[in-house]
Amino acid sequence: MRKVRILAYIFLCILFSVPFWGAQYAYTKHRAINSIYSNDTLPRVKGDSLLKNDSLKLRNDSLLQDSTAQKKNALDAVVDYTANDSVVLMASNWGYLYGAAEVKYTEITLKGEKLSMNMDSSLVYATYGLDSVGKEFGYPVFSDGGTDYESKDMKYNFKTKKGYITNVITTQGEGYVIAGRAKKQEDNSFFMLDGKYTTCDDHEHPHFYLALTKAKVKPKKNVVTGPAYLVIEGLPLPLGLPFGFFPFSDKYSSGVIMPSYGDEMDRGFNLHDGGYYFAINDNIDLALTGDIYTKGSWALKARSSYRKRYKYSGSFDFNYLYNKYGEKDVDQSISKDLAINWTHSQDPKANMFRTLSASVNFATSSYNNNSLDNRYTRQGTSNTKGSSVNLTQKIPNSAWSISASMNVAQRSQDSSISMTLPNLTVTMSRVAPFKRKEAAGAERWYEKIQLSYTGDFRNSIDTKENLLLKSNLQKDWKNAMKHTIPVSATFSAFNYLNITPSINYTERWYTSKIQKQWNPQTNTHMSMRGDTTYSFKRVYDFNAALSFQTKLYGEYIPVFSKTTRIRHVFTPSISLSYAPDFSDPMFGFYERYKYIDSKGQQMEYVYSPYSQGMFGTAPMGASGMVSFNFENNLEMKVASEKDSTGYKKISLIDNLSINFSNNMMADSLKWSDIAVNARFKFSKSFVVNIGAAFDPYMYGLDQYGSPTKVDKLRISHGKGIGRLKSTGYSISPSINQDTFKKLFGKDVEKEGGKKEGSQTDTDNPEGEAGEQKKGSLLEKKKDDNQYDEDGYVKNDIKWNLAFNFSMNYNYGDFDYDKMEYKGRLTKNFGLSGSIQPTKNWNFNFNTSYDFDAKKIAYMSCNLTRNLHCWSITASFNPVGAYKSYYVSLRASSSLLQDLKYEQRGRSSSYDPNWD
Repeated sequence: MRKVRILAYIFLCILFSVPFWGAQYAYTKHRAINSIYSNDTLPRVKGDSLLKNDSLKLRNDSLLQDSTAQKKNALDAVVDYTANDSVVLMASNWGYLYGAAEVKYTEITLKGEKLSMNMDSSLVYATYGLDSVGKEFGYPVFSDGGTDYESKDMKYNFKTKKGYITNVITTQGEGYVIAGRAKKQEDNSFFMLDGKYTTCDDHEHPHFYLALTKAKVKPKKNVVTGPAYLVIEGLPLPLGLPFGFFPFSDKYSSGVIMPSYGDEMDRGFNLHDGGYYFAINDNIDLALTGDIYTKGSWALKARSSYRKRYKYSGSFDFNYLYNKYGEKDVDQSISKDLAINWTHSQDPKANMFRTLSASVNFATSSYNNNSLDNRYTRQGTSNTKGSSVNLTQKIPNSAWSISASMNVAQRSQDSSISMTLPNLTVTMSRVAPFKRKEAAGAERWYEKIQLSYTGDFRNSIDTKENLLLKSNLQKDWKNAMKHTIPVSATFSAFNYLNITPSINYTERWYTSKIQKQWNPQTNTHMSMRGDTTYSFKRVYDFNAALSFQTKLYGEYIPVFSKTTRIRHVFTPSISLSYAPDFSDPMFGFYERYKYIDSKGQQMEYVYSPYSQGMFGTAPMGASGMVSFNFENNLEMKVASEKDSTGYKKISLIDNLSINFSNNMMADSLKWSDIAVNARFKFSKSFVVNIGAAFDPYMYGLDQYGSPTKVDKLRISHGKGIGRLKSTGYSISPSINQDTFKKLFGKDVEKEGGKKEGSQTDTDNPEGEAGEQKKGSLLEKKKDDNQYDEDGYVKNDIKWNLAFNFSMNYNYGDFDYDKMEYKGRLTKNFGLSGSIQPTKNWNFNFNTSYDFDAKKIAYMSCNLTRNLHCWSITASFNPVGAYKSYYVSLRASSSLLQDLKYEQRGRSSSYDPNWD
């Protein structure tokens, strides 16, 4: 045991000393460089020899002494060269190119501000230039095989395809490889000393990098390095590697997904979301991950996204959780949870006659509480979930279409589930069957007759989650079909009156009916076990209606302004409808039986065996309705110089409607409730809808002492036309940093348009058709901040605040003294917002208030900070039952997504309550 401890200490000492060895090696590597380049085939560059002597010192270069260099036609192809400034050819067969010079040889291109090349040999030397203020520009760029190398000095031999480069930068994957000195080989790989690998685009002073003492780089393949250590903000950290291998690929590649570490009081320490990523092809991928806990819990997850251009796209997510809570043999509980998420959307260009869409969000009721992904999120507190899959097929050159769908609704509070599978709908759009194909003369009255058809078949069930798979298709599932055929036509009379007669026919097909009988023990009508019979039954009903509608316009000039016009549009409509009494025995849709009630009186009970059917049953009682509907629209026009017409339209009341009806064939309670709806449009995004219902009747007590509506109108007893029965409205406005500027200041959109336009013209001097010139990797990172007169950074604080408030008024408890229902008021309030004090900081929150409990029901906050190469995120729920926090620090690059630190809250049932 002692030997193992000693070996462990030695290993730790070696591991933590690697960065310091690397740093020491970086300071003393010039000795090795001198020995390397003394025997190099290319002369070593000292300073900028081109700027000093406009010549190269090549006396000791072995290339000049090479026998192959003295032969003519030593190269396989012609070397093309150009320069914007000048080309100088010397008697010594040396050429000097100035001003954006470029040399091309086969697929090899070398660019630079200054180039020197030997006409007899294959040697080329490139360097940068200096402007009038001494700023460097025109750095050499070498391109070969689709890979670019940018450096300050470069020497290259076209024949041997070898070169020597100083201060080179090349892009590899999402990162950058930076080398102080490098030797390029014939196979495009190069050896380098004093190298760096980083994903930071600030190459001169990267925020973090891996210091590579020596390495070999194969472009677009890999980097193999010797001792390396991590440097953050110029500070070497005791985190080193004796060697490293970094693979690169232009295509998607498979790889290991590193897990996150965490711990919980209930399930113990855990590794979260660790697994493997499969890059199947360019259209689909797959990530298999899992969770494991020290107390026995585990999880399996599969995530996949797919996309085919111009066809479809979507994603699929499958999760299975196995949870163990409590101590073994004491109070341990085991739960199994399942969650499936699937989204699919079809490109409209794929098929104009067939569409498929899916939005599946299925999960067991306890999944959100057991999953670390959803436990402390807004989604985790949701009580309901909905899923749907829809397939629609349109028949070309016809009015027919067929759609099939699956719908699932879940309620986590009581683990109930409602499923409809399948739901088939056959639709025929409105057609005119009597319209002539080749019309001649005026349109005849029967040509205006139009009809449509809708057939709906459903198979559904309402049950609990644990009973869904145990259900019986015949006894537990409900299935039925409904046919709807509306027929209507519209005629004009006196040029102002629209008359619309219509007939609606509805037929329902059922496979079962429920028989009821009197239960003297409970004194109720109930269906007994075994009273359901299965056979084909059809229930139909129909009605006829005749409606009259017109529009009246009124306009007047108000007293306060002669240039203002107010217009009132009044749209009254009256409709008559009739439907027979389908409870008549001649139809056979209702059944009767006699019974003796609790008082010993013989009574007759009428019911429909199909009342609990999926599409209901035919209505009981004859109906002769007279319906009234009055709609109002009020607008105002005021003089405005901003509008091209000279007037600005303001909506005072977008719509105010009042509707009620009277059933002339009813024995009592002929009048319906009076419905009032109002819509106010204050702006394009701010619309308020208010609806209310007024009860025209009074209330009393029935023979059992229960409150009931009596056939006495309130207006006849001096209590007004009606009493407010229900109302409600909701409002959800939002404001941001530009709201008050638009109301009290200048037009932000116009100013923004001007600024954007001017900025675009300045930034792109080549015009719309030109492309923005690619910046140099060696140039210093530009400061895109704007400064004021005092030198401080200008910063526009961006913020947004939105709230939603809804209030509903309904009947509550009954007041026996006043013989009226008391009002009950319910309110809901939610608030959300975000603020961006600087371009790198962002804070957003979402909260809701429970008026019944008089406290905040839920609140979630998120704080993010962009650290350029890194990002830090903090999410916390400070109040409510889901108090928690989550902090994450990770690299911004997806290539280094496993370079992260995470910390989660440990809230559980075992934690003490500190409130």
